[in-house]
Amino acid sequence: MSESLLDTINTPADIKNFSREEIDRLCAEIRERLIETVSLNGGHLASNLGVVELTVAMHRVFDSPHDQFMFDVGHQCYTHKLLTGRREQFHTLRTEGGMSGFPKPSESEHDPMISGHSSTSISAASGLAAAKKLRGDDGYVVAVIGDGALTGGMAYEGLNNLGRMHERVIVILNDNKMSISKNVGSMARYLAGIRTRRGYIRVKTKISKALQRVPFVGIKINNLLFRSKKALKGAILHRRGTIFEDMGFLYIGPVDGHNEKVLERTLNVAKSMNNRPVLIHICTVKGKGYEPAELKPKVFHGLSGFDIDSGEPKHGSTTFSDVFADCLSEFADEDESVCAVTAAMKSGTALTDFASTYRRRFFDVGIAEGHAVTFCAGMAANGMRPVFAVYSSFLQRGYDQLIHDVAIQGLNVTFAVDRAGIVGEDGETHQGLFDTAMLGTIPNMRIYCPAYFSEMKPMLRKSMYEYSGPSAVRYPRGAEKYRPEGFAGEGNDFDLIRGNGNGGLLAVTYGRVFGNLCEAAERLAGEGVPVDLLKLGLVKPLPPEAVSAAAGYETVIFFEEGIRHGGVAEDFCSLLTGSGWRGRFLIRAVDDRFVPHASVNSSLARLGLDADGMYDTIKTNLSAAGGKDESN
Repeated sequence: MSESLLDTINTPADIKNFSREEIDRLCAEIRERLIETVSLNGGHLASNLGVVELTVAMHRVFDSPHDQFMFDVGHQCYTHKLLTGRREQFHTLRTEGGMSGFPKPSESEHDPMISGHSSTSISAASGLAAAKKLRGDDGYVVAVIGDGALTGGMAYEGLNNLGRMHERVIVILNDNKMSISKNVGSMARYLAGIRTRRGYIRVKTKISKALQRVPFVGIKINNLLFRSKKALKGAILHRRGTIFEDMGFLYIGPVDGHNEKVLERTLNVAKSMNNRPVLIHICTVKGKGYEPAELKPKVFHGLSGFDIDSGEPKHGSTTFSDVFADCLSEFADEDESVCAVTAAMKSGTALTDFASTYRRRFFDVGIAEGHAVTFCAGMAANGMRPVFAVYSSFLQRGYDQLIHDVAIQGLNVTFAVDRAGIVGEDGETHQGLFDTAMLGTIPNMRIYCPAYFSEMKPMLRKSMYEYSGPSAVRYPRGAEKYRPEGFAGEGNDFDLIRGNGNGGLLAVTYGRVFGNLCEAAERLAGEGVPVDLLKLGLVKPLPPEAVSAAAGYETVIFFEEGIRHGGVAEDFCSLLTGSGWRGRFLIRAVDDRFVPHASVNSSLARLGLDADGMYDTIKTNLSAAGGKDESN
């Protein structure tokens, strides 16, 4: 058996002199390593399989880290990591203390910036290039952006500004015809039109190949033709050019994204353009080289793991997303004004069945969260009941629209905030820790937090039908946690569970970690130390009766799976002390930091928000004297 080429690579320079046969072998070995690792650790497989040849070609043509690469979204950077000195650590991908699933400058000098959200690469690349120019650095910046990311408005802000700059930036449009959900909108149709202009592509390719073979002057003539390409396209296509050329870019493509040799040649042509922005349009197959991923790219976009032989992903139990979607379908069946909106997350938010059953009332707006919020506002203004299902970390992108277009007008828009709290292995860029603090700043906003599946329907009904303004129902990734015996979970605004603690200490929380708190309390009760619990179902506005109930205790400990500053715990403390209470208030929350990737359970344990951590915190403070207001 021949030695693995991949295992000989320690820096990108190691592949520059590989033969054509060795490059083909290397790409095959990379795919094997990607499939093997993601099958065990989970991650983003289909997108990474689609950019193997592209990433290899980029490292053959450019010199990282002098030349810098921005991947959009960053989860397609696995091959880049394998080629940039992280091969030996690759088996730790997405594990606690191991390698991140996204670019991370603290991990390697080959990652210039973190990129975990979509449509940001062109803006980031523009800034990187401008800084290079100011410092007298002649390096290139390459932005790799998917066609799905082009549904996001920020991509066009970047294109619009970069097109008039004279920087060494090359934008590579990785066109695989989909994002997480099937691509939608006019840009998807536009790119499809470019892909189908085979007459133009054939003529251009033949001319280019012929000129490349002409001694001495062929390459110069070829480059000259690329520079005057609008005229060539006008003659063949009878039209002025592409939108990218209209924005100031030299457009090259479409190019076969799995032909490494052609990709190298194309990238070298782009480099020869010096200080003119270039956009290379490549066509790839998401999941390339692994049949299950090619057949089901949505399934293999992001998953927890899978069986390599069968291609069957690991299936978990029923999730909060599933329950939300079922409840929304029930309401839609009863009420024809109910509409569902998503931002390229139909499957991620479990709305696939809704989209099929209620086609006219389902709207996928693409990766455009800000637009989605205002779109919902317009629907609500004209009498519909829109529900925007969105991941917590992605809703952050619509904050201005939440305030200006929804809340100020008091419109009845419901935000189904999925992946609230710790999300696990995707790490800092995806943790849903800021939504309560963010939404809590907005007047007229209501926020409901189901801890159990049984609470989803009543809370969703309240948000849609019992309140006329904007509201959010936030729920975590995955399944519900421990439910104490006898707890009905009816979706009340709050529940006070008496443990006969005699007014000494009250433990308060909301959402899924209530299950952890119940386990801690039962353990304490078994030791003869009863504790009273307060579970909040409505966290904005806080129920006055819940605050009044807490005022009867000497010590209140608030456990919050969210950011501390501006969070629910601080609001609760402010109301409590404002009522004249002078007891002891402690907060256990995420204190002014970003939480790195790890499993959900491990992250909660490190934050003191698992059952053991809550048990220790409560027991330590059971004997605390009242009279002093403090938190730590």
